[in-house]
Amino acid sequence: MNIRPFREPDRARVVELWDLCGLLAPGNDPNRDIDMKLAFQPEWLLVGEEDGQVLATVMAGYEGHRGWINYLAVDPGCRRKGYGREMMAHAEQALFDFGCPKINLQVRAGNEDVKAFYEAIGYLLEDRYDFGKRNQCH
Repeated sequence: MNIRPFREPDRARVVELWDLCGLLAPGNDPNRDIDMKLAFQPEWLLVGEEDGQVLATVMAGYEGHRGWINYLAVDPGCRRKGYGREMMAHAEQALFDFGCPKINLQVRAGNEDVKAFYEAIGYLLEDRYDFGKRNQCH
């Protein structure tokens, strides 16, 4: 699999892939999320492709204190081939090379398969409350 930064022609497939993987949620406009990422650290919106077909994505970010992973997605027809691990390794290395000391990510409650995946690649479930607040203007 070739991993590279997102390009605009990838947009429709990336949004489709996020939908197929159940990553879209009310209040999250995937096109706006892409646009925001392209305005800040665009090189860390990554796609994995084979034969010109986007099969995986991951979005990484670093705000100076912690790194974050969002939108890890692998086409359901291509799972169990190591693509998720490969995308995560690529994003992790980019963050660590930049000096990021720790990576955080979120998994929706009840998503046991994804929880197990992250545990299998070395992530620990931390004793935290997860809070969020939306900008009411967007």
